[in-house]
Amino acid sequence: MIAYAAWVSQHPWLSAALQFAVLGTLGEVVAASLRNRVFALPCSPARLALKVVAWAVLGLVIKAGFTGMKGFTEALLARGVLPAWCADGLGHALALSVLTNVFFGPQMMAFHRWEDNLILGRRDWVGLDRAWRTLVWFWIPAHTVTFSLPRDYQIGLAAVWGLVLGVILGWSGGERRITR
Repeated sequence: MIAYAAWVSQHPWLSAALQFAVLGTLGEVVAASLRNRVFALPCSPARLALKVVAWAVLGLVIKAGFTGMKGFTEALLARGVLPAWCADGLGHALALSVLTNVFFGPQMMAFHRWEDNLILGRRDWVGLDRAWRTLVWFWIPAHTVTFSLPRDYQIGLAAVWGLVLGVILGWSGGERRITR
C-alpha cells in the first residue's frame, strides 16, 4: 500500500490514466462476459484498444473533476453556504460526493458516452438517463466512501468502483453503457 500511495503521489496524472484504462476496460469486459455467460469482449479488439485510450482520458477528466470539486466544496464551506457538519469527516465526504455527482457527474457521463459513440461509430444517447440515475443509487454512496480515504487512494478506488458497477450491471443483465 505504501508503494502504491508513493507511486500515485509522484505520478498523479499518469496513475489516474493507467488505473482507469485498466479497470474501466476490465469492467466492460467483465460486464460483457457476465451478460453472455462466457468470456466476451464488448466490441472488436481494435475498438477495445481505442476504449482503453478513452478510459485513460476519462481518468484524467475525473482526476481534474475531483480536484476542482474539492476546491468548489471548500469555497462553499468557507463562505458558510454548507452547514458546519460538512466541514470534516464523513459529513465532508458526503458533501463532496453529492456536489461532485450533481455538478460534475452528468457532464462526465455525457462526455464518456460521446467517446463511446466516436469509437463505435454511433449516435447513441439511449440509456443516458439510466446512467444518470446511477449517480444517486451507486455513485453518491460509493464516492462518500472514496472521499473518506486519503487523497492518494481516491482515484484508484473510483476506478475500482467502475469495475464494481460493471459487475453489477453484468449480473443484472443491464447494458454496460452506464460508465464512470
